[in-house]
Formats: sequence, structure tokens, C-alpha cells
Amino acid sequence: GLALLPLAVPPAAAPPGGCPSACYCVATPEQVQCRYERLDEPPSDLPPSVHNLSIAGSNLSVLHRAAFAARPLPDLRSLRLRHDNIHTIEDMALQGLPALQTLDLSHNPLLSVAPGAFAGVPLLRTLQLNQALLAAPLEEQLALALHNLTLRRLELAGNGLRALPTSLLPVGLEELDLRNNSLQRLAATELLALETPGLRGLRVSLGANPLQCDCALRPFLAWLRPATARVPDARSLRCAGPPALRGAALLRLRPEGLGCTADEGGEAGQLETASYVFFGIVLALIGIVFLMVLYLNRRGIKRWLHNLREACRDQMEGYHYRYEQDADPRRASAAGTP
Repeated sequence: GLALLPLAVPPAAAPPGGCPSACYCVATPEQVQCRYERLDEPPSDLPPSVHNLSIAGSNLSVLHRAAFAARPLPDLRSLRLRHDNIHTIEDMALQGLPALQTLDLSHNPLLSVAPGAFAGVPLLRTLQLNQALLAAPLEEQLALALHNLTLRRLELAGNGLRALPTSLLPVGLEELDLRNNSLQRLAATELLALETPGLRGLRVSLGANPLQCDCALRPFLAWLRPATARVPDARSLRCAGPPALRGAALLRLRPEGLGCTADEGGEAGQLETASYVFFGIVLALIGIVFLMVLYLNRRGIKRWLHNLREACRDQMEGYHYRYEQDADPRRASAAGTP
């Protein structure tokens, strides 16, 4: 049979109210793509019936208030703004998109996200921010912006994250993509956050992270074994260190077999070393204080030693006198005469 392929309809052939200039429609005006056009702002002549809009490779820079409200887009469900050099999202930037469900802002150097950046899109369920948080620390700003959303999927891949961004996890979130970050482990406190009532159904993807298989990984490994359904790529997780375990499958390891030596970079090993150093410093301080006390009281100590020596001498002379008396034969014979 013949397969029907999507057709690229040039602007000249588009129906009235169809594709805007510098963009093209895929099959119908319901799917509009604007690729590698140097747009400074979203096109204002989008067809009202568009369902999916993709703008890639442009220079939008700032998403101003009501950036897409030049013409009502009541049916827009998916908005993809990848590689558009967006660094600022102002309050109510998505106003006029009441049906929006998926927003992709990946590969943009975000620097500022206003608290009301995502207001006006109550149906937003998927937010993609892959490689979008590398230019500045935005966790606090995003936490405020996501506060009133009911997200189901959040993508944060490739952002160099070193810890689970617990403040960005709204109640009811179902999928979290943390692949290709800088996570060495999930700490015990982070695992507790995943067990709160609103996140017990959350699935977390963790592939391509530099997991350190030392004793600090034990809580995560103990959590992972019975919870592989919550980590879709659990079977593909590999150790990045220490060298002896590099490339080892995480699920093949036993928690008790993970070492804690400082050479392996384990936090527990480093803590143990620090404890020994601290203990040694305390002992050294005690020794110094003791020597100072001895030095400051050297005269009294010398006098005490002299008195002790004299007391010992008197005691020994008493013992010696009694010994001589007991050894005198005359006293012995006198004692034996009736």
C-alpha cells in the first residue's frame, strides 16, 4: 500500500489564513514550523486553527507579555521554541494560549524567568527545559514560576545538575527526566522527598550521569532495587567511578560491597579521615596544655618532688633501722632466754 507522507506547502500555495511568511505548514495549517528564520518575535499572522507551532533557530531573546496574543490561538496545544536564544521570559508571556499542554524551551540560555511567566496556561502538563539552565542558577525563579502549575512531565536533561531539584517537583508530577546531568548519587534526603505522598508515583530517568559507586551510594542503591519501575532506565545505569568499578552495572552491585575509602572519593571515607585528623588535633592540644601547666608550675613541682624524695628517704631509713635491730644477734639471744 501507499503511505501518505506530510507535505510541505509553500506560502504561495497556502490557503487563505494559512501559513505566515517565513514559515511553512506540514500537511495542514494546524501544524506550523518556522525553522532557522531570523525572527525577533513570534509571527503575528499565525492561522487561528494551529494546534502545533515550532519555532527553531531564531533570535526571540525576550518573550514579552502576551507574546503570542497578536491573534487568538485558542487551539494551540504544543509550542516548541528550541534554539531561539531566549534568555528572558516575562510575566504572562503565554497569555492567550488557553489550550497549551506542551511547552518546549530546550537549548535556550535562560537568565531570567518571571514568577508569572507561565500564568494563563492552566492546561500545561509537559515542560521541557533540556540544556536551558546552564547560563545561570534558576532553581529559585523556576520554583516560583511553576508553583501553580499541574505538571505531569518535566524534562531537565543536560543541565549540569548536581542534586535532585526538589523545589521544582510539583505535587502530582509523573515523569522527571534528569539524564545527562552531573549527579553522582541521590542522597538520603532526596530519596525521602521522592517518597512524599504527592511524588510516590514519580518516574525518574537518570541515564548518562557520572554515578560514583562508593559507600555514599548505598542509600540510593538500597532504594533502587525494589523501585526499578520508578527508574525506567535503571538497568542501563553504570558506575563512573571509582576506577575499579567504572562501567559496572549498578543493579549488579551489593550495597555492602561499596567501599568507603577516601581514595575512592566516598563521603564516608573522607568523613572518617577528617574525624581522625580532628582527634589528633585535640590530643595535640591537650598535650600542649599539659606541658604548659608543667612549665608554669615547675617550682612547685620541684618542691613537691623534693618533699617526696625526703619522705621516701625517711621511710627507707626507718625500714633500714628496723632491719638492723632484727638482725642483731644479741637482741635475738636475749629474746630467747627465759
